[in-house]
Amino acid sequence: MRGLAVAVLAAGVAVAPSGCGEQDDEVVRVGFSQFAAEGSWRAANTASVRAALAPAGGFELEFSDQEQKQEGQVADLRRFIADDVDVIALAPVVQDGWDEVLGEARDAGIPVVLVDRGITTDLPGAYATRIGADFRSEGERAGRWVREHAPGARVFELQGTLGSGAQTGRQRGFDAVAGDQVVGAATGGFTRAGGRDVTAAALEAWPDVDLVFAHNDDMALGAVEAVRAAGRRPGVDVRVVSVDGTREGLRALAAGDLEHVVECDPAFGEQLAGVLRRVAAGERVPDRVVVPGREFDRTVTAAEIDARTY
Repeated sequence: MRGLAVAVLAAGVAVAPSGCGEQDDEVVRVGFSQFAAEGSWRAANTASVRAALAPAGGFELEFSDQEQKQEGQVADLRRFIADDVDVIALAPVVQDGWDEVLGEARDAGIPVVLVDRGITTDLPGAYATRIGADFRSEGERAGRWVREHAPGARVFELQGTLGSGAQTGRQRGFDAVAGDQVVGAATGGFTRAGGRDVTAAALEAWPDVDLVFAHNDDMALGAVEAVRAAGRRPGVDVRVVSVDGTREGLRALAAGDLEHVVECDPAFGEQLAGVLRRVAAGERVPDRVVVPGREFDRTVTAAEIDARTY
């Protein structure tokens, strides 16, 4: 089977059209294990993947959502192996604990593509490639903004699911640049309710916190609620910096509730489709396919907000 060519450019990855007419007639069977539907980013990512891996695009998709349960994802992968799919796509909930089931996939001759998040593994040939954002870079960019615009701020770091690639990458990146400003940190599980509750507790534990760095927009919006509930003004008494770039997050940015947003684009389904087809064909692919992202401040326009697909 001939695969679609994937060109790795400075700005990201572009999928080039196939040069042979029979390409569209070849169906690629994909098993995709999504770890959760915990917020608007994840929902947009799932929608983009489903649209790209549709029958019209030459794919047969077996999809599962495991609500942040690694054991469920392991069961997904074993079912995909038993079903003898052509390629497995895995969005791992945490980084560790995958070697056994990935070894089973490797032994069955089924390649695995990591989606969004990475893993830690000592298993040779555990996966073919990973496609997604550079989480460490996102944390570094947020840290640089804080360093430049709020060098004296006392920061509470509102972390995502502990042990996930997004959490560890964003924490390491931010702390490498502005870690000496962090007075406390806790996980809000990437949810709005978690962000609200954890920030409320943080403002009681560290009353002089005047900036929150949230690992995603949903938690950032929950932090804004907590700041208001504490009788303080978001954007004035407590500034909030976030990662994602959802429509609701950018609206809060324009309204002055958020201060700065580093984009993590979820709509890379077409890029993923090209990579999966190429991997299923047995072609070599880059070890890492980076999805690029922008940064937004309060100058974000209504047109930019309305253009968001998530």
